[in-house]
Parts: sequence; C-alpha cells; structure tokens
Amino acid sequence: MITLSPLTRAVRYFSTRAALAGCSRRTTLHATVLLISFTLLSINSSSASVKNSDMYKLYAHMKIVSATEYKCLDLLWTRESNWNPLSKNKKSSAFGIPQLLKMTTKDPYKQIDLGLKYIKARHSTACLALAYFNKVGHY
Repeated sequence: MITLSPLTRAVRYFSTRAALAGCSRRTTLHATVLLISFTLLSINSSSASVKNSDMYKLYAHMKIVSATEYKCLDLLWTRESNWNPLSKNKKSSAFGIPQLLKMTTKDPYKQIDLGLKYIKARHSTACLALAYFNKVGHY
C-alpha cells in the first residue's frame, strides 16, 4: 500500500469535499493553493521536512484537479519512476518521472508538464494511460 504524506492527504480530502459541495474547479484550485501555502509556511526545518517527491506530486495534482485522475497518475508514475526525476530505464532511453523516451530535461516540473502533455495526446486521461500500462507494461 502506498503511504501518503499528511499534506497530500489534506489536499485530497479538501478537493474531494469541495467537489462534493459543488465548488467550481477554480475555487477548489485557489483553496488548494492556499492550503499548500499555509502548510509549507507552517513547516519549520527542525520539526519536519517535505520530500521533493511530495512537491512534485502536489504540482501534478494542481495540474490535474480531478482526484480520481490524480490517483491514476500517482499510481502510474510511482510504478514507472517512483517520482524520481533522475530515474533511467535500463532497457530504453526513457528518463525522468514520466519515463518518456529521449527526455533530456532534468527539471522535474518540466518533466511533469511534458508527461501530462504526452498522456493527453496519447491516452486522453491518466486513468486510460494507467489501464493501458496495466495491460501492456508501458504507456
């Protein structure tokens, strides 16, 4: 089972509750950004630290507002690279968080943007990409 950080759990909880309450995507996104900002400001270096992978996940979650689609993306990229922007595939030229072929950038946020663009172009949604991955072993 995948263990979630408290910040990721809070974002998922809030975005699900906001969606159930009928809030617009824009309102939910603004509130999520405020929640993230408040949480990051409240963390001090002696009490806790935020993993880089948690920051990458939050960035991806802000890009994909749907909690269901984000969950699919999280499962997919956890299996592909464990959210490591320096992850290399031994059998191909796939690299980075989304494990795209011939990726050259080491910037994790650009990798996420490129990965989401690829998923949208090839599979439409992260859940369809995950379903394809589960059948074939790649996406």
